[in-house]
Amino acid sequence: MKIDLIISADDIKEEKVKGKSVVVIDMLRATSVITTAIYNGCTGIIPVLTVDKAFEIANEDRNKHILGGERKALKIDGFDCSNSPLEYKRSIVENKTLVMTTSNGTRAINGSIAAKNILIGALINAKFVANKLIELNNDIVIVNSGTDGQFSMDDFICSGYIIECISKKNKDIELMDIAKTANYVYRENKDIISFIQNASHYKRIKELNLNKDLEYCCRKDILDVVPEYRDGIIAVYKNKSNEKAV
Repeated sequence: MKIDLIISADDIKEEKVKGKSVVVIDMLRATSVITTAIYNGCTGIIPVLTVDKAFEIANEDRNKHILGGERKALKIDGFDCSNSPLEYKRSIVENKTLVMTTSNGTRAINGSIAAKNILIGALINAKFVANKLIELNNDIVIVNSGTDGQFSMDDFICSGYIIECISKKNKDIELMDIAKTANYVYRENKDIISFIQNASHYKRIKELNLNKDLEYCCRKDILDVVPEYRDGIIAVYKNKSNEKAV
C-alpha cells in the first residue's frame, strides 16, 4: 500500500488520483463541517463549486435542502449556515440535504472525481478514516485542500496523524517523500494547536473570533463516521454497495 499526498486543491492532477483511494482534508473547516453534519443526521451533502449552483439546487426544494458554506471564511448572503461545524446541530440538519460550497474543500472534492474512492477526513474522524483506508486496501492519496491554492499547515499535520493511525495497524505501507514528511511533522508536533497557531488560515479564523471552531476542529477522533463522496453526493454508504447506510 503506497501513500502519497497532494498539498492543495490547485495541485490535483487526474493521473495522481485515478484508481486510488483518496481522502480529502480541509480540517479548518469544510471537512469538519461535512463530518459533523453527517454525524448529526444529515442525509447527504452536495458539494458544488459556485454560489449560483448551490442556490439553483437548493431552490428546487427549500424544505428538503439547506445551504452552507463560506467565501473568505465568512457566511454567504442568503445561506442558512456558515462554515462553522458548530452550527450543524441535529435540529438543523437531520433528514436534510446540505448543499455546500467553500473556497477550498468543495474544490478539492470535485477535483478528485477520478479516484476509486473519495473519503472525507478531518482530525475529528481521523482514526476512523484510517481504519476505512486499511479496509479498502488500495493505494492512497491524501488530498490537502490547502488555502487559496497554497500549502496549509493544518491540513498537512492532519494528514500526518492519519498516516500515523494507518501505520500503527498496517506495517506494509510505503510512504512517498511528502507523506513521510507529513507523518514526521505530526510525530514531532502532537499538540496540534501549538503547531498550527502560526498558520495563515488559523490566524484568519482567530481574527474572526471563531475560537470555539478551532478548539472543536483540533480534537482527535471524536466522531465515528466516515463520509464518502459518490456520484455527486457525500453520505455514509454500506460496504460493497451503492446504497446509503440506514
